[in-house]
Amino acid sequence: MAVALVTGAAGGLGAAVARRLAADGHRVALNDRPDRDVSGLVRELDGLAAPADVADPDAVAAMVAEVESVTGTHVGILVAGATHLTTAPFGEHDPGDWWRVIDVDLGGTFACAQAVMPGMVERGGGRMVLIASEGGLIGMPGATACSAAKAGIVTLAKSLGRELAPLGIAVNAIAPSVIDTPRLAAMAADTGISADEFRARQAARVPLGRVASPAEIAEAVAFLADERMPTLVGQILHADGGSTRARA
Repeated sequence: MAVALVTGAAGGLGAAVARRLAADGHRVALNDRPDRDVSGLVRELDGLAAPADVADPDAVAAMVAEVESVTGTHVGILVAGATHLTTAPFGEHDPGDWWRVIDVDLGGTFACAQAVMPGMVERGGGRMVLIASEGGLIGMPGATACSAAKAGIVTLAKSLGRELAPLGIAVNAIAPSVIDTPRLAAMAADTGISADEFRARQAARVPLGRVASPAEIAEAVAFLADERMPTLVGQILHADGGSTRARA
């Protein structure tokens, strides 16, 4: 079993991923910003807290070094899911906030991947699962920063998949649609409707007929994190109920 670093672990999806990887026997390091509390999840999973703002490469490097020092081993699994999501019409989006999304989502994924890579090489291999989104594949009106960042993550996964596979590191990504997390309510509030109505609208455009639960997406992440899947490299798993791949 490996040490698994999960970023954005205080969120609904991050917590679900951490629980799923812990159930597989991995030692889970739980990252989020220092002001986001993961102590309850740390106790639940017998894991360790790994606070850092992933938009700060120096903080990420120090965080990874601390995780490896405490555990006595290198990170073998990275799930890069830290996200700063804000929505606004493109012409009204504050430039500073727009770039904050890019810095956290795409820049943070880069920083974490770069920080864990040397240890993965030394241990003889590893798995990176990057959290992209449906918006990164087809775009999302009102969420241009998030869509642009997630599109970058898609191509980052493909590029790193090709570059790092010879080193024994398999890099893949998952592109979910809307997930039923607390963030769904925030997205609904941004559009001025109730969470139930927003959920129903999202479900109506998905061939499966509903939005995904965090646990379902965590299962897909665990699949990509499994070292028994060595030939899965540079793949983008569309865990979206058919809303992209099943289009006419």
